[in-house]
Formats: sequence, C-alpha cells, structure tokens
Amino acid sequence: MAILSVQSHVSAGHVGNAAAVPALHALGRSVWPVHTVLFSNHPGYGSLRGHVVNPTLVDDCLKGLAEHVAWPECQAVLSGYLGAAGTAAAVAGAVDRARKGRPDLPYLCDPVMGDTGPGLAGPVGPGLYVEPAIPQAIAERLVPRATIIKPNQFELGLLTNRMCESLADVVDAAMALRAKGPRIVVVTSVEVPDGPEPGGARCLVTDGTDVWMVATPRLRFPRAPNGAGDVLAALFLHHWLLDGRPQVALSAAVSGLFALLVETLRGGGCELALLDVGDRLSNPDRIWPPIRL
Repeated sequence: MAILSVQSHVSAGHVGNAAAVPALHALGRSVWPVHTVLFSNHPGYGSLRGHVVNPTLVDDCLKGLAEHVAWPECQAVLSGYLGAAGTAAAVAGAVDRARKGRPDLPYLCDPVMGDTGPGLAGPVGPGLYVEPAIPQAIAERLVPRATIIKPNQFELGLLTNRMCESLADVVDAAMALRAKGPRIVVVTSVEVPDGPEPGGARCLVTDGTDVWMVATPRLRFPRAPNGAGDVLAALFLHHWLLDGRPQVALSAAVSGLFALLVETLRGGGCELALLDVGDRLSNPDRIWPPIRL
C-alpha cells in the first residue's frame, strides 16, 4: 500500500518530499511522490534556484498516476507546500479520484503557509511566506476534503480568522477548523503562555470530543533545521494508519521527531539527520505521553 505525497522537493536538504519520502521509507511505507516545486535547496540558506512546478504539470502527473498505477493500492494522500494556488485544485482532484469507491480514504493536509518563528516572516506579510492566493485556495479546496489537517498555530489562526493568544483560543480555533470538514486537527508550534509545559515544544490534537497535548523539551539549535513539520506530518499519518487514536499517533510522531532532532543536534548539522537516526524514528528512546486537556 502506498501513500501519495504531493509537496515540494529540494535537491539538497530535507524539506517537503525530500523529508517525508525518506522518513516514510524508513518506516516501511511505499510512497508515490509528486513534486510541487523543484528547488536547489530550501529557503533557510537565504537564496535558492529553481522553479515552482506549473499546476497543470502537477495535475498531469497526478492524472497519469491514476491511469498507470494500481490506484486501489493508494492507502492515503498527503499534501504539503503547494508553491502555487492552482495546485490546490490538482490536489483536490487527486483526492477525489483516489476516493472513488473508497470515500473514507484518508487525506492529511499540511497547510504550509507561514510561521511566526524568528526570521520566518515572508515578503508578502507577517509570518506568511507563500503567495497571497494560497491560503484561500487551501481553505476552499483542501480543508473540506481533509481527514486530518495539521496547521501550526499561525496557520490555524489564518484558516479560522481567529486570534490564538491562549490555550483556550487555540482549542476553540481547532474546533472551528474541524467544523469545516476535517475529522482530526493537529496543531503544532503551540506558543501560548498557559497550559501544560509552557516552556516546551508543544503540539495539540483533537477529534472533536477530546483534546490532548504532547510536549517535549525545547532543543536549542544554532539555526533551527527546516523540515521538522514535514517529517511530523508523515510520522503522524503513518502512526494514525496503524492506530486510529489521534493521541496515540501524536505521541508516537512527536517522540520519533524528537529523537530525530536530538540526533541532528548531536551531529552539529543544520539538516535533519534522517540517515543517522536509524530505527529510533519508529522506536525512539523515549515516548512523550499525551496529556488530556
């Protein structure tokens, strides 16, 4: 069974498909990658070369998969950085084709649009680093189709038009986003002054009935490695396919990502140490438990 992964690709480094594909392979998953951009490297280096893939070409590749592979072998769809607003329609079409005869086929949407971390404000707005039409395209085309959606706190506010200044605000916004279609909402980079482990790196998940948080110590990097969110999306989807309890999937995904980040910090590099972490990605040294809120 394969996961269709539609997101960015870089020749050097680990973001988008260059992060999700090796992570999923390490977990024993087959992947059909379709790239939305082809860049020399990720923007963390300050400059890059390459181009956004024309949405028509992305759509052609996705339609070609439907024509020439055993489409029933698709177990889930994963999407991330789109590059162009028109690519949202291509992803939506692929999800619809994959769901023919299987309306419950899972789709995890990682609505990559921006962040509020240091140095992450883009040229088109505070915290936004994609073209301005992309948020609306994601909201209209992908959010209603998603089984699981994984925004960071900034993207959660953008998709719900809500301020997220407290833990209650984040939970309320997650419930509002869930009401737009997704069954499960995962919120990363929860940066509010209250709630459990306020100094840690925190993620939250809700299925509309319960809310859980998973927190780890905050690791201090000279320069934060890019691609951690892409790996977390892949890990969460993998573990959720094994065990549909969202709190269990989030705990396993965060624990695997933390092991990867520890290995990355130990190696002193600025790229995720996906080759060095080994089986600790799926069997980390420590499991960070979910906290029911």
